[in-house]
Amino acid sequence: MALSISQLAKEHQEFVLTKLKEAEHDLHPSSTEDEELVRRAVFSVRNKSIIFDRFNGASSILYATVQDVRPASVEIDFAKEELRCSCPQQKWCRHQVGTLLALYQYFDSVQNWSSAWRAQKSVQLKSLADERSPQSWSMMVEEVMKRLLPPGRVLEGYGLSAIRTDALERLRRHMPFEREWQPLYKLYMELAIFNTIWRHLNETPGHSLDSPYMKYFIDQSSQSFETILTELTNRSRLFATDPFYDALQEEVRKFLLERHGLFQNRLRLYMLLWAVLFYEKPRREQELDYINNLENPSAEISLESLRLLFYVLLQKEDLLLESLKHIKLQHIQDLFELATFAQRAGESHAMAIILRAILPMTEAFLQEVVPVVQRAQYVRQFQLLFDEIQLTEEEEAILYSAFGVYGLQPFSSFLIKKGRYRDWAALHQLNPSSLSYLEMCGLKDVLQVEPATVLPLYHVYAMAEIAQKSRMNYKQAVRIWKSMRSAAKRAGKMPYFETYIQTIRSEYKRLRALQEEIEKGNLV
Repeated sequence: MALSISQLAKEHQEFVLTKLKEAEHDLHPSSTEDEELVRRAVFSVRNKSIIFDRFNGASSILYATVQDVRPASVEIDFAKEELRCSCPQQKWCRHQVGTLLALYQYFDSVQNWSSAWRAQKSVQLKSLADERSPQSWSMMVEEVMKRLLPPGRVLEGYGLSAIRTDALERLRRHMPFEREWQPLYKLYMELAIFNTIWRHLNETPGHSLDSPYMKYFIDQSSQSFETILTELTNRSRLFATDPFYDALQEEVRKFLLERHGLFQNRLRLYMLLWAVLFYEKPRREQELDYINNLENPSAEISLESLRLLFYVLLQKEDLLLESLKHIKLQHIQDLFELATFAQRAGESHAMAIILRAILPMTEAFLQEVVPVVQRAQYVRQFQLLFDEIQLTEEEEAILYSAFGVYGLQPFSSFLIKKGRYRDWAALHQLNPSSLSYLEMCGLKDVLQVEPATVLPLYHVYAMAEIAQKSRMNYKQAVRIWKSMRSAAKRAGKMPYFETYIQTIRSEYKRLRALQEEIEKGNLV
């Protein structure tokens, strides 16, 4: 049996080495849990606790049993290059590593492999976590990331989120026990990992930031930042955490100014942290001084946008107004983001100043700059922001004119809010769509308050169905007339409706199918 296993190990030497290489990459010697896993795997080999039961030549599967506290069964499928274990542990377990090492011993030294793996350890993550300082937390991230992202490694797009998740999982094992520290720890690690991955993408040739995988990675991280910040702002801030906030300020500044590509995404994260996390006036003034003294920034960085950001935070309205006098069409996207930021930061007056400044250029921006597929989304976002400020009638006309056909729904909501129900009906007669869309635009609200105004609208939609000249469309016209009858009844205009139906029957008396559907619908 020993001879056959020896021969089998040598025949599949490349497979064994490849899998052990994967284990070396995934298991970090600085992690207490991983070090214990490898120690017990090596012990099982030395203690001869791994028994190779049989080899199925037809399927190329080697079956082994590991004598542990609870015996485990390991299968090595050489054909599919897979390992399977009966224990519940995810990814690598000591049984799989031990079985690979039991094969490895037939062509190399297990002791040498174990020593080489441990030699990669520079410091214990647990000891760093116990120190609890920004420097030790940064070293923890560095320790984990240098294993997951060795210099020069080109990442496949789908690997971005996997590396982020893996790094967070390893670091969360060392999260402080005190609940007051946990959100800060999570935010620190999330930001440091995000920054490290982005730096690796910038420094390693062969990466593109313009991909769906990158967008997913950014969205996933942004959602996590939002969640952690919500948790963090609901906790009281400890005096001992001040150095960590200083380190976070430095980290997010590096991310904005030293990384490259997708500047808008980087700026959005920077703005988020300054709106929610860094609320002290001296800290904000310090950051504005830093930006004003910044020399030779990269071409993609807009120092003017950064200054405007802090004019909002520091309520420097005179400087904000002066800067907004010189805006151009290419600045609208940045200013829209700034208005959103001002809303989140609770600076409603600054938000109103910015929105009024961009209002004259909104139409050109939406119709010329924003891609067609994104216009409806942008219109909705613009409407939500402008709803937060008080506009004059002239400004409202400019805004909803800028929205064009993409603004039917927000304009409808605006007209209903203002009680302009006749204008609402006229708008939808000029821009016919469908009854389902009418309901989205507030048809039920209008029916509740002023049902008479929708009667002409029902007529327009019914005529559109009759024009199709098919029984299916005639049935739909009858459904519309039934809704019209309900509206007429609510408005006290039943005589008008009865006369209307008689007129329809008289005008279309040659359309037998229509006449039959009207009779079936009990409209007469």
